[in-house]
Amino acid sequence: MFGSDVKSVASFLNSKINEYEYKPKVYEYGVVRSCTDDIVQIDGLSGISYGELISFDGDAYGLALEMSESGVGAVLLGKSSSVVPGCIVRGTGRVANICVGNELLGRIVDPIGRPLDGLPLKADKYRPIENHAPTIMQRSPVNAPLQTGLLAIDSMIPIGRGQRELIVGDRQTGKTAIALAAMINQKKDDVICVYCAIGQKASTVAQVVRILTTEDAMSNTVIVSSTADDCASMQYLAPYAGCAIAEEFMYNGKDVLIVYDDLTKHAIAYRSMSLLLRRPSGREAYPGDVFYLHSRLLERSAKLSDELGGGSMTALPIVETMAGDISAYIPTNVISITDGQIYLESELFNAGVRPALNVGLSVSRVGRSAQRSAMKAVSGSLRLELAQYRDTAVFAQFGADIDASTAHLLARGERLTELLKQRQNDVMALSEQVAVLLAYEKDMFKDIPKKNVSAVKKQMLEYLDEHCASTMHAVDMSGNLSDSDRNVIVDAISDFFAKNK
Repeated sequence: MFGSDVKSVASFLNSKINEYEYKPKVYEYGVVRSCTDDIVQIDGLSGISYGELISFDGDAYGLALEMSESGVGAVLLGKSSSVVPGCIVRGTGRVANICVGNELLGRIVDPIGRPLDGLPLKADKYRPIENHAPTIMQRSPVNAPLQTGLLAIDSMIPIGRGQRELIVGDRQTGKTAIALAAMINQKKDDVICVYCAIGQKASTVAQVVRILTTEDAMSNTVIVSSTADDCASMQYLAPYAGCAIAEEFMYNGKDVLIVYDDLTKHAIAYRSMSLLLRRPSGREAYPGDVFYLHSRLLERSAKLSDELGGGSMTALPIVETMAGDISAYIPTNVISITDGQIYLESELFNAGVRPALNVGLSVSRVGRSAQRSAMKAVSGSLRLELAQYRDTAVFAQFGADIDASTAHLLARGERLTELLKQRQNDVMALSEQVAVLLAYEKDMFKDIPKKNVSAVKKQMLEYLDEHCASTMHAVDMSGNLSDSDRNVIVDAISDFFAKNK
């Protein structure tokens, strides 16, 4: 009995030995050939994927962006003195990702998720920085308004939730101020905001944080910052990291507003990386895929279908122009991707018209479908009147003889321009915007000197808040302007001007 057991065990072992085939385990690694200007050329790593995160000896990380027969080209994520020729490199098998979730609200992080506000950050959920945009069938129409609190924009260039509205203009024309006003106005609408600072000065980012904190809007905001001092790779990753953070909220059924400030610096950072990676250059020395650089970012903004929770991501990309040239390479690229643009003019800004909105070149391709019905009822011909006034004012300044109708047009246009002016970070509720436009529609400001229009407007809104607060609140809550509400507001406006003649 014992001998048969030994034979069975022996036959079992023999069968296993015969079946065994030696398969040596392959450890994929590479060796650094050169490291210059945060660009690393690597020999080996034949199995690496595009965009894969790679690790160097010495706890440094990089991103594989160039594959060729001679090796791999990568960019360092951050400055590191430990990456030298001969250093061993290994693939991580994963793409770059960033921490996401409610833990990031009120925080400032860099493009790879490290906190920049001096406080610890614990997050247990991550998303890849690069992700596919929602498909056509996963989207729903953009028809819910996103109020910016700026009368000129909400009345003439409405922005919808899920829209991509470009803010374009020369430097120092109020582009960031418009984005900040929109962010401040979201604190009452339960919209989460993400601000991506790309290549900005650290002092500028600190000022943004101070403004949002002062206006009590930081608690529902995430700031992703890559300053001008950071390497080009961090500036390149910043908008994608911010978009990944916003996507987590969007796919959880929430509405998100994301600001990219600005994509011109983003394109310049990508151009620097591409030239150092020795990629072929095209127009203005940008690489051939610079359009795809921004299209794959902005296409991730959407209004999701009800089956996916109905969340939305609204994008406000900012692009800086030189001498008002919107036909330059990057502005035309982004204009063709987005759903409209807000064009700011230096001449208007310097003349004190703020926001310095050029109504002729600004457009919203979503249009009035993303506008509250109360605003639709009072803003129908506003854009046309303002455009006519600015065209007529050009000829009137040469001292030409004008008839009574033209003089009336100029007088109304001057007062409309004054009514549309708003100071920085001064946002208006829907009911206040509707009241101002009703007063303009009834020509209540015709006898008010131009220089006093702003002061009288402020006094009128205070009067309305005191005498018909319930009606104003009803308009804010419902978004509708019923005939009875209109009559109450118009009567209160008439009483105000009668008492202040």
